[in-house]
Amino acid sequence: MEDVSDPPFRAVCKDNGADLMYTEFISSEGLIRDAIKSRRKLDIFDYERPVGIQIFGGDEESLSLAAKIVDVTQPDLLDINFGCPVKKVALKGAGAGVLKDIDLMVRLTEAVVKSTSLPVTVKTRLGWDDSMLNIEEVAERLQDVGIKALAIHGRTRCQMYKGDADWTLIGKVKNNPRMHIPIFGNGDIDSPQKAVEYKNRYGVDGVMIGRAAIGYPWIFREIKHFVQTGELLEPPTVEERVNVVRKHLHKSLDWKGPIVGINEMRRHYANYLKGLPNIKEYRSKLVTLNDPAAIEAILDEIIIRYSNYEIEATPIELINYHEKCG
Repeated sequence: MEDVSDPPFRAVCKDNGADLMYTEFISSEGLIRDAIKSRRKLDIFDYERPVGIQIFGGDEESLSLAAKIVDVTQPDLLDINFGCPVKKVALKGAGAGVLKDIDLMVRLTEAVVKSTSLPVTVKTRLGWDDSMLNIEEVAERLQDVGIKALAIHGRTRCQMYKGDADWTLIGKVKNNPRMHIPIFGNGDIDSPQKAVEYKNRYGVDGVMIGRAAIGYPWIFREIKHFVQTGELLEPPTVEERVNVVRKHLHKSLDWKGPIVGINEMRRHYANYLKGLPNIKEYRSKLVTLNDPAAIEAILDEIIIRYSNYEIEATPIELINYHEKCG
């Protein structure tokens, strides 16, 4: 997730039970040009493992060169993003844009597989639109050129994140007798119950969590607990929420520095503190203060202010992105 799944965010997800994580997707062209932002996204840490580096692009040579660069950083796997639906990626022939040309997708994937010693996985969608639901063909052909796992988001590119994810085709891919690699399902998993229901109903090897973890990394531990016991965990307390905010902030400051670290952390406060009554005053301070000590003081105030507040379990709200297909 661009500008979300950076090392600070991944750290709090790992603490709360994420089994396998991916970096933000990285432009193959950016890596080749030695763009600072792209290179920075290669940063991974031992506590994150297993972790995959995700790249995207629409040119065989660029993806091959990017794969060689990634190889040197020694992640546990290399993932190709053929699923990002946003215009600035898809309409330039990368991400989900490659779904319009399956032969190209296969060539791009094969070029990456041949360029790295790492296991290569792919993340994609059901197809470009409802007239091009070609994921079954895609899955077979990508397996044939050597990928080790496939993650499928249950929407087309043109759906973006609108409507409900359709896992029916994901299940068909998993249950195709030709398929022998792990298949992971993605889309609309926002509760432990749904994670277990969908895994069992469609037979997938695992579920991928994206938007539901934004501001709620506890989703991973809650799913694991439900799988093991059949019971739901109590939601995190206010103190637990604030302590995760604090760790996220510290990691952000360490990795990005005081200016960028504070500025980029501001997008997360509302998600972490969602549902607390009369939180707007504190949130306004958190997104305007520039001094880490002052931010810490506000976090301490929140713990004291809500020390007797019992948080009720509420459905996780998934962020929606609305663009026209184009």
